Amino acid sequence: MPEVQRKPKITASRKLLLKSLMLAKAKECWEQEHEEREAEKARYLAERIPTLQTRGLSLSALQDLCRELHAKVEVVDEERYDIEAKCLHNTREIKDLKLKVLDLRGKFKRPPLRRVRVSADAMLRALLGSKHKVSMDLRANLKSVKKEDTENPAHPHLSISPCVSEGPALLPVSPPA
Repeated sequence: MPEVQRKPKITASRKLLLKSLMLAKAKECWEQEHEEREAEKARYLAERIPTLQTRGLSLSALQDLCRELHAKVEVVDEERYDIEAKCLHNTREIKDLKLKVLDLRGKFKRPPLRRVRVSADAMLRALLGSKHKVSMDLRANLKSVKKEDTENPAHPHLSISPCVSEGPALLPVSPPA
């Protein structure tokens, strides 16, 4: 039976239109986020860095201001260096620990488990130790079931008797006396 081609639920032109609309919306959102980041950055810098009042300062006052600014820059640079050193140390430590984990994984491979036959007595001896005195013979508790001859009662002429065979008849041989 030939397979019937189904019409797509959305036409190609509609799909293209939706795709272009989604891209336009994504671009608009990205631009908005970018503007928000720039505004946040400007606000943070305005909050953290006061505007410099250099008008009307003498040469010695300007030199003092420069010394203060250089001292602040030096402190910030030292903090940045310390943080960078901590990050490098932590990344090295993480890398070393990952290598150790991989090494340990390789050394201690679990062997494939094999099926072990254990009798009920041996299992009880292992679990209970020397306290185990009762023998557990599970086969003795099983019921015996006789196999019934199944003949097809609907078609009795289809049953095969053991006496009828196409080849030469084999007679039972009695053992020599």
